Amino acid sequence: MPLPVRRRGSAPQARQPWDPFRELADLQERMNQLWESAWGGDPADAVWSPLVDIEETEDAWLVEADLPGVRKEDIKIELSDSELEISGEVRERERKGVLRRRTRRTGRFEYRVTLPGDFDADKVEASLNQGVLTVRIPKPERSRPRRIEIRS
Repeated sequence: MPLPVRRRGSAPQARQPWDPFRELADLQERMNQLWESAWGGDPADAVWSPLVDIEETEDAWLVEADLPGVRKEDIKIELSDSELEISGEVRERERKGVLRRRTRRTGRFEYRVTLPGDFDADKVEASLNQGVLTVRIPKPERSRPRRIEIRS
């Protein structure tokens, strides 16, 4: 480790022990300042998107969104034309101690996807299990693939 450079006429500074939490807090503050200068707002107010997998099966589309810690009452699912929208809010929980570090997201979230085809809106189902929201969007009978026999 290189020795600190001492300028002539300056008094030696006392060394403070390295505090990783202070470093992280300083970094977070600098990132917040950068965010505010670039986009003009508090990053805590920004809407974010959850991680999502979309799977197409023969009879449906399955949309799985990671929403750990979110209550089903805080999730809204809307299907309009061919667009699925999942939105809601991850609420900050009340704490008894001092929060030293936070990397989990809180605040409003939103995810939108346009489905590539028809669907049966009356049979759409949603479930929330162990922090994963699963939305099953069935395809109508007429758009499902079917095997066609060849006659001779």
